[in-house]
Amino acid sequence: MQIKNAEDTGLHRIVIVGGGAGGLELATRLGDKLGKHKRAHITLIDKNRTHIWKPMLHEIASGRMDYTLHEIDYLAQAHWHHFHYRIGALTGLDRTQGLVHIDAYTDSEGELITPERSIPYDTLVLALGSRTNDFNIPGVAEHAIEMDTAAQAEHFHQKLVNACIRAHAQIEPLQPYQLQVAIIGAGATGVELAAELHKSIRTLVKYGLDRIEADRDVHLNLIEAAPRILPGLPERISADAARILERLKVNTRTQARVAAVHEHSVELSTGEQIPAELIVWAAGIRAPAVLKNLDGLESNAINQLLVTTTLQTTLDENIFGLGDCASVDWLEHDPPIKVPPRAQAAHQQAMHLTKQLQRRLAGQRVEAFYYQDFGSLVSLGKNWAVGGLMGNIARGTLFVEGYIARFMYNMLYKKHQLGLHGFWKTAIETVSSLLRRTTTPSIKLH
Repeated sequence: MQIKNAEDTGLHRIVIVGGGAGGLELATRLGDKLGKHKRAHITLIDKNRTHIWKPMLHEIASGRMDYTLHEIDYLAQAHWHHFHYRIGALTGLDRTQGLVHIDAYTDSEGELITPERSIPYDTLVLALGSRTNDFNIPGVAEHAIEMDTAAQAEHFHQKLVNACIRAHAQIEPLQPYQLQVAIIGAGATGVELAAELHKSIRTLVKYGLDRIEADRDVHLNLIEAAPRILPGLPERISADAARILERLKVNTRTQARVAAVHEHSVELSTGEQIPAELIVWAAGIRAPAVLKNLDGLESNAINQLLVTTTLQTTLDENIFGLGDCASVDWLEHDPPIKVPPRAQAAHQQAMHLTKQLQRRLAGQRVEAFYYQDFGSLVSLGKNWAVGGLMGNIARGTLFVEGYIARFMYNMLYKKHQLGLHGFWKTAIETVSSLLRRTTTPSIKLH
């Protein structure tokens, strides 16, 4: 039997590596506009089989969301939206030959599924996202859980449930570290996780774990090296979030630099030891190491690709950088800064490249990318959020909090779903989600 090479079609080949918020949306939109009409051959490459919207990871970790109900299957999405999906991790690049090198893919038992291979491209978009940055601090890899993937968030949740069941079952008194949680990094992920855990742990112990008294036995520690939490957001948002976390009895430690992470404690630079059974590392970002000196492409100290104002890499106009893995200038911002690594930035860049790659196919000039800051929202539990809207400097910022802010926060995910599924599928999924809540526990118990 002869297997047809789907990449050998004679069409212009657009390859997107990375199926995160930006990469998957770009593949979907290009598939609908170009792939459907046989104007280009669109391929999405990702080492995973499914997509989860990364801003939801704190909800998965707390147990408030069953991520299996929110996964998007790449194969199905590709079928519905006229692009092609190939599984594997990026290992290298041959710019002269126009080839992307992909690692072999094996299953959980080590059996080979797909071999190492190379996929040809005419236009390449690198959208590999970012990872947390451990800054080479001793013990992070061994003893802390990073919050980069749904699997890591689910792993934390299972350890949380197990910790509570263990504490409930044991006869002897709790050890000083038991039921203590340390979250290192008070950016959006750390703050949102701390707020979610306050509620989810109390809900969890109500399901028969009555020997645990949450206010007495459970302690949440949020550790930040900067002078305030949410250091990348306006001070008012930071202050509002800090006030709410205090009300939730989260112990916030600012100007606290971590020197090492141990099995049952976090060591600060002052020598102080903070006991912890569960340790989450949510501080800083870096792009994947494979992007550093990728066939000569320029990158910065945290492995982000250096790109021009058009999102094209500085040394190759056929390669674009998208999302957190690219160092993008925020044009018109005074003083000059980089576009922040946020989901809204990846969405805007995907929208921009959808138009610009069509222009490129038509032989027209690729236009510059201009980022628009629509503000930031931080979730502080199921029914509460804080943030600022319309963050354009010239227009000022409208600060919001409470139920209205939480509604707006929820709408960010709905906007992501609309970009991938359209109105009707998103509406049906929303109704289905509401119905499921009437027949399942309010948090995941396993």
